[in-house]
Amino acid sequence: MKNKKEKVLISNGQGFWGDSILGPIRLLREGPIDYLTLDYLAEVTMSIMQKLKSRNPDAGYATDFIKLLERILPEAQEKGVRIIASAGGVNAQACLEAAGAVVKKLGLSGVKIATVTGDDILHRIDEMEGAGEKFKNMDTGASWSDVRSKISSANVYLGAAGIVDALDQGADIVICGRVTDPALVLGPMVHEFGWHFDDYDKLAAGTVAGHIVECGAQCTGANYTNWRKIENFAMIGYPIIEMKADGEFCITKHPGTGGEVSIESVTSQLMYEMGDPENYITPDVVVDFTTVKLEEQGKDRVRVYGIRGKKATDFLKVSASYANGYKAIGQLTIAGPDALEKAKICADIIWKRLAYENVFFSEANKMVEFLGAAVCHAGIAVEPATSDEIVLRVGVKDADRAKVDRFAMEIVPLVTSGPPGVTGFAGGRPKATEIVSYWPALINKTRINHHVHVETF
Repeated sequence: MKNKKEKVLISNGQGFWGDSILGPIRLLREGPIDYLTLDYLAEVTMSIMQKLKSRNPDAGYATDFIKLLERILPEAQEKGVRIIASAGGVNAQACLEAAGAVVKKLGLSGVKIATVTGDDILHRIDEMEGAGEKFKNMDTGASWSDVRSKISSANVYLGAAGIVDALDQGADIVICGRVTDPALVLGPMVHEFGWHFDDYDKLAAGTVAGHIVECGAQCTGANYTNWRKIENFAMIGYPIIEMKADGEFCITKHPGTGGEVSIESVTSQLMYEMGDPENYITPDVVVDFTTVKLEEQGKDRVRVYGIRGKKATDFLKVSASYANGYKAIGQLTIAGPDALEKAKICADIIWKRLAYENVFFSEANKMVEFLGAAVCHAGIAVEPATSDEIVLRVGVKDADRAKVDRFAMEIVPLVTSGPPGVTGFAGGRPKATEIVSYWPALINKTRINHHVHVETF
């Protein structure tokens, strides 16, 4: 579909599942946009959703998205803003049905909602192994057989093609499972401008734009070393891409909102999660980030241009997760003179009492932190000789849950059987929780097809 406008305005209102609900609400309310994207899925999120779905077949998606729709859908429909969200998790159909229920509850009609799926391959692992896929850990080289029996989720990172198909079919809301973060904004660009999937420089430009805005306000002054000069953090503006058909774009935000869009703020986000800058690999294109050029075009406007790309690889990345034992973490506040010394004694007491019961943990499976004693910069900053207030944070992990449970029993007793000034135990005894570990792998693209399903409510 060819766009008759000079530019398309694509915003991102969520950087992760749990980001401020005010981001998307204010993007709609405070100025013009054509598309609102919402990025919900981190690597570990899929395994959490699989666990939720195993307990309840109607769960397994980002429920915050449904709550948000109740707030924004009437305004989005009135203004013609289309919504694209990676909220589907491992149950995009249930998410679609919940979104449809919101449409009916709000008294709206004629709203087209699409799902983009095909990413969840948990049920296809046997098939793919039989076809020769090895699922070797792409970071460590470890064998898939080490974790095969413990896998709890496996999702392929899809590109923008499914989103394009959904928009081409008229979807007002597109609900995705696992797609790459930049795909959420690249999809509407391809749809609006009629870009082809061999227009590598344009695909690269759209991918860079998506990379810049994928973490929401991180490119508009949040999480930023020049934080002291940022005005109005409370009402920080979320980012907007002004994309042109030729692949040049500006990063901006609504006028009057807090934060800053500058070469420095955009560059900070450009460096985020960067591996080889000359070969930033996505399912759609391989981007050369060393070709990116930035130019300030007035207050809170940064032009981005000159971006080059090349053909994507023949592989897709798999994000799998597996059960990897149990952990428990507890904390206590130690106040008063010599708090650091007392905190160290408290930690030593825990290990000695466990040893009395023949419960031992390797050093690699123990964690002791003294918050307030430069622990965040351990090995760089000098630990203070003393402190009047320390938070002792202590934890363990092990394959044996009983050992972890036994550890958890020894934290709160320090209030009455340790040094003076120990408090902060109102949270009670920590609970052993399952550790979910990450397993990245590659598979051949030919194994995967996206699927688009559209319903009208």
